[in-house]
Formats: sequence, structure tokens, C-alpha cells
Amino acid sequence: MMAALKRLLIGRPLKSEGLAEEKLGKFKALAILSSDALSSVAYGTEQILLVLMTVGFTALWYSIPISIAVLGLLTILILSYRQTIFAYPTGGGAYIVSKENLGVPVGLLAGGSLLVDYILTVAVSISAGTDAITSAFPQLHDHRVIIAIVMIAFLTIMNLRGLTESASILAYPVYLFVFFMIALILSGIFKFVTTGAPVTPPTSHDVAISGISLYILLRAFSSGCSALTGVEAVSNAIPNFKAPAAKNAAMTLVMMGLVLGSLFMGISFLAYVYGIAPRTEETVVSQIAASTFGRGLMYYAIQASTALILFLAANTAYAAFPLLASMMANDKFMPRMFTVRGDRLGFSNGIIVLGVLSALLVVIFKGDTEGLIPLYALGVFIPFTLSQTGMMRRWFKIKPKGWGISFLINTIGMITTLVICLIFLITKFSQVWMIFLFLPIVIYCFIRIHRHYQDVAAELRIDTKLDLPGTKGNLIVLPVAGVNRVVLNTISYAKSISENIVAVYVAFDDDAAQKMEEKWDEWNPGVRLVTLKSSYRSIIKPLIKFIDTIEWKKSETDYITIMIPQFITSKWWHNLLHNQTSLFIRAYLFNHKNVTISTFPYHLKR
Repeated sequence: MMAALKRLLIGRPLKSEGLAEEKLGKFKALAILSSDALSSVAYGTEQILLVLMTVGFTALWYSIPISIAVLGLLTILILSYRQTIFAYPTGGGAYIVSKENLGVPVGLLAGGSLLVDYILTVAVSISAGTDAITSAFPQLHDHRVIIAIVMIAFLTIMNLRGLTESASILAYPVYLFVFFMIALILSGIFKFVTTGAPVTPPTSHDVAISGISLYILLRAFSSGCSALTGVEAVSNAIPNFKAPAAKNAAMTLVMMGLVLGSLFMGISFLAYVYGIAPRTEETVVSQIAASTFGRGLMYYAIQASTALILFLAANTAYAAFPLLASMMANDKFMPRMFTVRGDRLGFSNGIIVLGVLSALLVVIFKGDTEGLIPLYALGVFIPFTLSQTGMMRRWFKIKPKGWGISFLINTIGMITTLVICLIFLITKFSQVWMIFLFLPIVIYCFIRIHRHYQDVAAELRIDTKLDLPGTKGNLIVLPVAGVNRVVLNTISYAKSISENIVAVYVAFDDDAAQKMEEKWDEWNPGVRLVTLKSSYRSIIKPLIKFIDTIEWKKSETDYITIMIPQFITSKWWHNLLHNQTSLFIRAYLFNHKNVTISTFPYHLKR
């Protein structure tokens, strides 16, 4: 039943040879890897306005120059990451760049920041998508956490079906959002030019005001930079592109920058000329759409497409998190399970872990987008800064032809993103302080995992010329509960392995011991029976004491194998009707260093 359900949800398994067919072209990759960045159009401008409104409505004038500054930073990042793509065509982005140029600890900081950021990406995007739905249907506001978890489950299943299939399905809502945003911006500009702005609050907001502090402006700028999250995803996921992968990834990155910059500036302009002020119960995009089209069919179409893109923004993380986790696992900084491809050739374990952790985060924060965004933005600007610094050192070290221009671009990018990080730390410290506790813990875990794998490798390593397998004797200890066919078959199998076999029976009283010994002598299977007395009705303790005695007396050339007879019932519920003593024996002996545990199954037919 479970296998049939798995096939229904995920699909039939794909052969390893089909991996090349799972690669993405530019337009599908743009939809999957840019959905995070494009979705920030729905809340980037709003984050700027939320800060400016703390001063007053007149401060909204500054939303335009701040938006232009954000656009300038986007241009720098696009140029910088385009260089990273060609320098490191195997992918990995900030993690690989930092590890190779700045050292392993810095690389782990970049990788850990990105992994945390991808978890936050899913949580923020899904929460923001839920906000868009509850703006149109306020009666659903109390159910936003449940809606968010259902959408995370849906995206997890879609990505488990494989990269190509998920891209084919999820690309439509992304391009639908782009179409409606272009329609909204062009219609809004046309309406403003022909009829003027809608009615706005009486206070003028068309001129700069005096007295606004640099602190407020920097807070607004750093909040607006949340629109730049997801820019790095393309450079991390180069292996997911069709050949030539680096060229296609670079083109996709430029396309994403053009679309994102145009939509972000368009929404910021309309919010300014319409005099939009952020509200708790309604998003900025919702207000612009209502002012432009009224609350008719077009308004609900825009809200639906906005909700979809915010939900699907999480798909960028589903494409990038498993790939980055697999790279770090290959470097032995994460569990090896992240390197395993599932039935549909995706890194299934990474996809599932991402879905579970992001759902947990949504529950903890109760779907509060605003509470997650500062952590989300800082988590991506730390790798931005480290990546640019790593590229600066690379250019200075190898000095290829024309390296000066590349070095200058990365220097400007590093300084700018470092300033953004500092702004976040200064202006939003109360919201991001926990990252100083969480990231060191994550990095410490990476180091301990790596050390464990190194220790295991050192302990298991052999010299192929000196270390050769030897021949040793094998003493088989066979715990028995009586004389039956399970014991008969187990003894037959044990004799095919070794002639040195001893059966052990644990009796709770003298009568039981005498009856067992008489029955065993009558049967005479050619195996010696040792009867142990248990005054406290425990099977485990006498058996362990017997094994320890044998282990102490045995020669150094002997193995000890505990062969446990066990019958397998024909129906699962039959297990509930039987004493599972064999399971307890196996569990107790599992950590015993000097014995080998073997189970002989006997399958019941009815």
C-alpha cells in the first residue's frame, strides 16, 4: 500500500542514465531559480515603506531614491555573480568560492549561512503567500499556519517528482505573475499619466523632508534589500543547467536581473505616485491593484498570481538547498545521506529535510513574515560578502588577462554587501541577534561531522599489501526457547557455517530446566545444550553473563556469533500476539564489541 502511494505521489523511478534529461534550459531555470528573487517584488517595496512610515507619511518621498539604490546594488550583484559562474562552473557559489580562497572555516560560514537562508526562504515565501491570500479573503487569516504547511507539503512532493517535472508545472505560475505585474505597472502608469493619481492622504509626500535621520534611511535601505534575496541561487545550481551549463546559467542570471529590476522599480514608482501606505490587513501590491483596476476580476487575478509566486518562491530553495547540501556532504561536512539521489534522480533527503525544517519554522513564528525577513535577508548577505571577498582574492592571486576590471567589480560588490550586513546588524540587531548563536552551532556541527568521518576513515583504512583476511574459528551461540522447527532449521544452517555450536536455554525454575534437558536429550540434534537458571525471570542477563564468560575464555583466533532464531508471521498484526524476546536480545547485544549478531528467520505460512 505504501509503495503504491509513493508511486502515485512521486512517480515511477528513473534510471541513472536519465540524469542528463533532468537538466534545465534557460526559461525553465529562470522560473525555478528566479522565483525567490521575483517574489520579493511583492514585499520589497512594502518593507521600505514600513520603515519610512515610522517617521510619517511625508517620508515616503525617500522610497524612490532608496529603490534606485537597491537597483544599483542588484546590478553590482548580477555582474559579480556572473563572474563567479564562469570562474566556478561546477556550482556551489559562495561556499566553494569562500572555501577555496578564504579557507575552510570561512567556507563553512558561507555554506551554513546559505543553508539556513534556504530554510528561511521557504518559511518567508510561504508565509508571504499566505498573507496575500488572507488579504483577499480576510476570513482565512486565522488559518494561515495550516495553509502554509499544506503548501510546503505540496512543494516538497512536487520536487520529489524530479527537477524537470516540477519545473514544467511550476514555470506557468511564475511567468503568469510576471505577465500580471507588467500589466499592473503599465496600466498603473497609464492611469497616472492620463487621469492623475488616486485620492491620497492630504499631507504632501512629493518633496524631501528635513530632519529625517540617516539611521531611518539606512534601515529602509536594508529592508528594501530583502528584494535581492535569491540572486545567488543561479550560481549555486549550475550543475542543474543543460550544456553549456556556465553560459546558460550566466544568461539566466542576466535575464533574472532585468526582470527583477524592472518589476521592483515599477511597483515602487506606483506605490509612490499613488500615495500607498502599508497596512497590516492589506499588502502594498493589493492596494496598488485595487487603485488601478478596482476590486474586480483583474484585482483577484493579480492577488492570485502574487500568492502563487510567493508560494513558489520557496521552490528556489528546493532547487538549491539539496544541491549545496550534497556538495558539503561530499566534502564530509554533512551526513552522507544528502549525497544520495532518490527514485526521481533528485537529492530526496535534502528536499525532505528542507520541507520539515521550514514547516517547523512556520509553526514557531506562527506565519509572521515580518518577523522572519530580517533573519532571511542577513542570512543571504553574509554569503554575498564572503563570495565577493573570495573572488577578489582569486583575481589577485591568479591575475588573468583583464583581471583589474573583475577585481574592481567584486571589490565594489564586497564593500556594498558588507555595508548592508553592518546596517542589518546595527538597525535590526534585536531581530537578528540569534544568528550569532545559531551559526556557530551549525559550523561546530559541520566540524564535528567532518572529524567523525576522518576518524572512521582512519580506523577502517587498510594496507592492501600487508592487511589480508585470515582464517579463524567461529563459536556459534544459539539461544533457544524450546524444541521446534525454527530451532531445527537454525541448527541446520549453523552447522553449514561451523561445527562449534552451543545451544543455550534460560529456565525460570528447576522443573522447566529438567523438562528441556530431557526433551533435548531425546531429540539429540548433535549440539550441546547449556541450561542457565534465572531466579529473577530475566532472559537477557544470564545470556549476557554466559557470553561474557565464553568471550573471556576463548582464544584470540575465535569469533563468537550469536545466532537468534526468529519466526516471521504471515500478517503484520500477528506480531502483536507473540513475545518479541529476540528483538530485545538483539537490541541489547548490538553494542557488544566482541560478538557478531545473526538472525535466522523462519517464515510462517499461516
